[in-house]
Amino acid sequence: MATLETATDAPRPTLSDLFTGFLKIGLMGFGGVGPIARHIIVTERNWLDDRGYAELIGICQALPGANTVNAAVMLGDRFRGMAGALICVFGLMAMPLLSLVAIANAYDAVSDHPLAQVALTGAAASAAGLILGTAARLLTKAGLARWAWVMAAVAFVAIGVLRLPMLPALLVLVPLGLIAATFGARRI
Repeated sequence: MATLETATDAPRPTLSDLFTGFLKIGLMGFGGVGPIARHIIVTERNWLDDRGYAELIGICQALPGANTVNAAVMLGDRFRGMAGALICVFGLMAMPLLSLVAIANAYDAVSDHPLAQVALTGAAASAAGLILGTAARLLTKAGLARWAWVMAAVAFVAIGVLRLPMLPALLVLVPLGLIAATFGARRI
């Protein structure tokens, strides 16, 4: 099983590369950074291939905290140790924090207007579409084994359809996924 494989044998990114990559992710990630993070990490910067990125996000989803922040820590640490992890998180969070403060002040001035509520509804729909699009891209390009497709379907039904709480579902699905991966690897 590959573990966070890079897309090429390119030299590992510098601290500056990591900072600017995650700064760009943070700047462009309105409504969620998942789609743009994948684009920058896999397509633009070639830090990971699609399978490595899917594995990274899978690990990050099982950890507490935001997936992209977890990915920033893991990639930064992988390429440049503790300094890389800190630089990636700082780059990821710097501009969104400044933007959020500015937008919160502006929204406070117009929050009672009916058009503000319509705009929020539209933003929520756009964010849901971005999440679904990223999930579809990851599933089609990750080269998943049959057992992994079954686990993805079970997770979708448990959390998306049956509305089971995520933590208890993960406590059941992660061990089942590990068992399935073990038996899947033995069949190869």
